[in-house]
Amino acid sequence: MKRIAVVASGRGSNFQAIIDAIRDGKVPAECIALITDNPKAYAIDRARRAKIPCSIVDYATFPSREVYERALLASMHEADADLFVLAGYMRILGASIVRAFPGKMINIHPALLPSFTGLHAQRQAVQHGVKVAGCTVHFVDESLDGGPIILQKCVPVLGADDEDALAERILEQEHIVFPEAIRLFCEDRLVIEGRKVRIL
Repeated sequence: MKRIAVVASGRGSNFQAIIDAIRDGKVPAECIALITDNPKAYAIDRARRAKIPCSIVDYATFPSREVYERALLASMHEADADLFVLAGYMRILGASIVRAFPGKMINIHPALLPSFTGLHAQRQAVQHGVKVAGCTVHFVDESLDGGPIILQKCVPVLGADDEDALAERILEQEHIVFPEAIRLFCEDRLVIEGRKVRIL
């Protein structure tokens, strides 16, 4: 059974979806750690309720990003996970961290990549007037939201949608597709071939 660690910054709704999927036997994994940069993250409460160890690496307490990332990297090594799941982690990981765990980190992004990378993807979708938005699970590399894509889920953009309404409907799909991607990883069914992922 694979050991997974979740890295999160906020309320942790995707973290909860992962916890629930593991509990219900849908994902053959053990969640062995939550790592967060935010001591006020609601994800911490979720971890405590699920009795998952939590490591708080508070960004605000470090003198520089470089020092923070050394501490984060140490926490990740200590977790000794087979897979690190970025579930609402709101910082860009430095190259030293990405290179330390090749093929062992996945992220979810609220857009159909390669469209609308970076922050406020839902707002970008509404502003550009697209008819279809969605979410993407991808492996993490040194690019911005550019790693090999594992799974995507489409969400229609409705005429009355604003950023918040679209974000809520995309989040509902994230809660489905993220555990599914983790399941595929845990079953050793994902093969990275250059910039693409083949599902066995």
